[in-house]
Amino acid sequence: MIDLKVRFRGFLPVAVDVETGGFNADTDALLEIAACIIEMDDDGRLVPGDLVMRHVEPFEGANIEQAALEFTGIKPDHPLRMAVPERQALSDVFQPIRRRLRETGCKRAILVGHNPAFDLAFLNAAIARVDYKRSPFHPFSSFDTATLGGMAYGQTVLARAVQAAGLDWESEEAHSARYDTERTAQLFCTIVNRWQALGGLDPATLAKG
Repeated sequence: MIDLKVRFRGFLPVAVDVETGGFNADTDALLEIAACIIEMDDDGRLVPGDLVMRHVEPFEGANIEQAALEFTGIKPDHPLRMAVPERQALSDVFQPIRRRLRETGCKRAILVGHNPAFDLAFLNAAIARVDYKRSPFHPFSSFDTATLGGMAYGQTVLARAVQAAGLDWESEEAHSARYDTERTAQLFCTIVNRWQALGGLDPATLAKG
């Protein structure tokens, strides 16, 4: 049986979701970020691991579209939101990922997201804004559960792909970084495990490469 380091060629999959003040990563606020490290159990199956989530203070001069707040339900000025600055949010999210990289021997984390170009763009923009020097993530590679969901179930919308995979979906919980990250991680693991169960990957061949 192969281990996690070998399974993805040295990459550690980490499901990520961000909630934002709009669609422009350079100008719009990052408001929430969550990350769930993907693990491998003793039977070689992928399982969602630890999840960390932070509410994020909008950076100075950040744009926040009212339509985005209505979509997510986020209230940036709510006194109980307990938001932290972008640098602290990134540090809190990255610390357990770096620790897991050392433990597994993986070289880099790779973002697992639903249409991940959006999440990766906001993540990279925040990294650049605070001049963060040690991001564990590959700067442009990612795994897309929209593509995988379309391949496995004929569904590209997260809610529909999750339900097609036989997983629970609570609409009232959606569009929070924590919930969407949890479901994205579960969907990714379910698809990869199903592929493996169908004989889609020869561990011996992978180990030789």
